[in-house]
Amino acid sequence: MGILLEQNASDSALPLLSLNHVSYLCKSVKESSKFYQEVLGFVLIRRPSSFKFEGAWLFNYGIGIHLLQCNSISDVQQMPIKINPKDNHISFQCTNIELVKKRLGEMGMKYETALVEEGGVFVDQLFFHDPDGYMIEICNCDNIPIIPLSASACPIRKPLSYVDVKKSKLSAAGTEALNAAEMETRMMENLFANMIDIAM
Repeated sequence: MGILLEQNASDSALPLLSLNHVSYLCKSVKESSKFYQEVLGFVLIRRPSSFKFEGAWLFNYGIGIHLLQCNSISDVQQMPIKINPKDNHISFQCTNIELVKKRLGEMGMKYETALVEEGGVFVDQLFFHDPDGYMIEICNCDNIPIIPLSASACPIRKPLSYVDVKKSKLSAAGTEALNAAEMETRMMENLFANMIDIAM
């Protein structure tokens, strides 16, 4: 995704690095874990052994999915009857929306599509539910650049890698464009650095 970034971000905001994970309450951790692995390509990773409740951690694309077993089925939302693109959702970028449609069709999954246009640029969106009724979007949103409405009022921070923070070496690179491939590379570096720390 083409992101216009500023190094001199407001000091009043929290010192955040990136989105780490989303957490979902599940009717069946086993079923939901299988869905996130087989449909979305996530990988099971080790979770802290100190947890005294059933769950699973998965990771890919620079983000974690944490699944938690519900105490009662009534704790989890009912599967929505209709797919509503305006519902809360997590969104993933893809390289080929037609291939996504084909694969979901082969899996027998229901989905809804939408087309967004901005200044002659088009974005394909595809929406479907996971086994617990949580909405997932697949899109090619990187077609539209992210441009802050007011650079001074809402600067976008350049993400720092885990290694950068560990070494406390901040670069003064100025404004640059960070695309999705570069972001994924940085996030994978973070994952490997975290895995090394856990192993030590």
